[in-house]
Amino acid sequence: MRMGIVTGSVWATRKAECLQRQTFLTVDIGEGNIVASDQVGAGVGDRVLVVLGRTAAQYCMEAPVDAAIVAILDKKEGA
Repeated sequence: MRMGIVTGSVWATRKAECLQRQTFLTVDIGEGNIVASDQVGAGVGDRVLVVLGRTAAQYCMEAPVDAAIVAILDKKEGA
């Protein structure tokens, strides 16, 4: 899992059938930006928790994604 900040949206006028109900956002995870499927209704500026790889596909009903936003973080404690 990675923490990141949503920086924008990605729009596609045509998508594969399995991606039709997916919303995609760009997330800065520190090493750069990734595109992640939004599962929780996040918005620009939200601090989020992102899962990667096979776990991401499971959250997205087996759609072929490798990053999914699974939580909006309210608070971060510590360093």
